[in-house]
Amino acid sequence: MERHFDEELKELQSEILKMGVMAQEAIYKSVEALRNRDKTQAQEVIATDNKIDELELAIDERCIDLIARHQPLAGDLRFITTGMKLNVELERIADLAVYICQRVVGLADKPLLKPLIDIPKLSAVAQNMVRDSIDSFVKKDVELAKKVMLSDSEADQLRNRINDELVNDYMAHDTAAVDRAVPLLLISRHLERICDHATNIAEDVIYMVNAQVVKHQHQGLN
Repeated sequence: MERHFDEELKELQSEILKMGVMAQEAIYKSVEALRNRDKTQAQEVIATDNKIDELELAIDERCIDLIARHQPLAGDLRFITTGMKLNVELERIADLAVYICQRVVGLADKPLLKPLIDIPKLSAVAQNMVRDSIDSFVKKDVELAKKVMLSDSEADQLRNRINDELVNDYMAHDTAAVDRAVPLLLISRHLERICDHATNIAEDVIYMVNAQVVKHQHQGLN
C-alpha cells in the first residue's frame, strides 16, 4: 500500500511539472507575440488556456482523492496541500500570459511606441522565477526557493522603470501615445504579477520542506 501511495505522489508531481511547463511556454510565447506583434501566436496562447484549466481541475481532484483515500500525515500531507497551492498559482500565471496576449491582439496592427528593452528583461526574470520555483518544489530545495523570493525585488524594479518611462517620457508629453502606452503598462504589470505568483510558490515550498511560514518575511533570507 505504501509503495502504491509513493507512486501516486510521483504521478501528482509529474502532473504539476507538466502544468509548470505549460505555464512557462505561455509566458514565453506571449512575449514573443508582443516582440513580433504576432496576433496569430497571441490567439494560440489564448486558445491553449482551456487545456491548462482542464489540467488544473484534474490535479485538484487528484489531490483531494489522495487525501481522502490515504489520510496522509506530516510531510506527505504538506506535499499534497502544497501541490494544490502550486496548481492554483500556475493556473493564475497562465491566465496572466493570456492577459498579455489580449493586449498584444490590440497592439498588433499598430507600430510599437518604443523599442522593447525592459519588458523582455522582466519576462526573462519572470520565466526564471517560475522555472526555479517549480524546480525547488520537485527537488525540495529550500535554497533555490529562497533565491526565487529574493529575485522578486528585481522584478519590482523593472516594472517601476517601465512604468516611469512610459508615463513620464511618453504619456505626459503626447496624449496620442496613451493608447499604445497603456497596454505596455498593463503587460509589465502582468509580468510582475507572474513573479509574485512564483514567489508564492517558493514560500509554499519552504513550508512544505521545513514546516516554516515565511510569507511576508523575506528579510534575512540571504
